[in-house]
Amino acid sequence: MAVSPQTIRTDYPLPVYNYRVEIEGETVAFSEVSGLSIGYEVTTYKESPTAGAAGPRTMHMPAQSTPPTITLKKGLVRTKSLKALYRWIQTIETNLIEKRNIFVRLCDEKGAPVISWKVVNAFPTKLTAPTFDAKSNDVAIETLELKADLISMDEG
Repeated sequence: MAVSPQTIRTDYPLPVYNYRVEIEGETVAFSEVSGLSIGYEVTTYKESPTAGAAGPRTMHMPAQSTPPTITLKKGLVRTKSLKALYRWIQTIETNLIEKRNIFVRLCDEKGAPVISWKVVNAFPTKLTAPTFDAKSNDVAIETLELKADLISMDEG
């Protein structure tokens, strides 16, 4: 039985390679994005034992959200966006931290966003230069780590 293109669009998972990253409205090309996770600390509560109970009742409840660490990797290319990223990192040195919202959008085969992750109040915490090796012809990839307040998800 043949599967229709509409069935593939609605019932099959999206491939992970078709995404885009937007930092304050500007699209920046990254070869890899990781760390898009939403998590919470867990608080343990113990109630006093009631008459006839063997011991205190223990309950676990969600507490504060854990701040995510986002990792972005990109090949070194001389572009305007690269200079903007370096200027953003340099704001840390002058203690004038510019927190920015970042969107990671997973797109369909036509390039339209299907689901978006909003990284709220992100700022750079680490930039790692590529490993240099005279015997290799690998692409020079740098890694940028960000800390953020939270991540939210939305359709499109």
